Amino acid sequence: MIEVTLLGTGSPIPDPDRAGPSTLVRAGGQTFLVDCGRGVQQRLAATGSGANALSALLLTHLHSDHIADLGDVIITRWVTTFVPDPAPLQIIGPPGTADVVNATLRAFGHDIGYRIAHHADLTAPPPVEVHECTEGTVWDRDGVRILVAPTDHRPVTPTIGFRVEHAGASVVLAGDTVPCESLDRLATGAGALVHTVIRKDLVNQLPMQRIRDICDYHSSVEEAAATAARAGVGILILTHYVPGIAAGTEDEWRALAASAFDRQIELGDDLHRVEVHPGVCARSRS
Repeated sequence: MIEVTLLGTGSPIPDPDRAGPSTLVRAGGQTFLVDCGRGVQQRLAATGSGANALSALLLTHLHSDHIADLGDVIITRWVTTFVPDPAPLQIIGPPGTADVVNATLRAFGHDIGYRIAHHADLTAPPPVEVHECTEGTVWDRDGVRILVAPTDHRPVTPTIGFRVEHAGASVVLAGDTVPCESLDRLATGAGALVHTVIRKDLVNQLPMQRIRDICDYHSSVEEAAATAARAGVGILILTHYVPGIAAGTEDEWRALAASAFDRQIELGDDLHRVEVHPGVCARSRS
């Protein structure tokens, strides 16, 4: 079984009820954080987890709303890990990730120096290992395999999606993208597809062109559902809602997805969880 928790279902626009984009995936005793939008640490705490429990951090792309809490994750893991010679935090992302991580460590350079000066058991900066990739197998440990494929979020490039596999169960995490063949291939036959979505019908009514611009490089609810249908996945899990789902309108979003995908559809607030089992079997809980 693979457990998916929508840690943050929000967008770049601050929302008092939704943290920034982030998803927690638990498989085979391993824990993966996919993107790290604002508020991710509080949401991790609510699941009973934390930065020091992560097997790896997976980044779909380097837009600010998806990496806003990168520094907080790195520093918190460092100061809350109490074993000697802790294993480095594995960070897997597209080309450019190493630059962002190095810049983040420089930005926190004063803080790191203060902590090393104050704590005798902190003798070196936070240990991290960055792996940049656009395609192929990026993780294969203790029965859990993770594959990567490119997605299409141009002019943001490169961007990637992840497929996590364990004991016959599989989950694909698309990140921000328009429909594309590489995502279709990555998601083919998966137990679940976690896909970011926007309501283009609502966004296009707004007077600000800068906001309307987002329609040309994100998938609508219907487009995400069509991707899930083409790929033959068992469950479609929607997240990163733009605009945020207004109370009482959940059925509208679900109906839009159901117009293109006739299997299980999941959406909800932060901390919504879905259990993905081998084949098409699944159970959800909030």
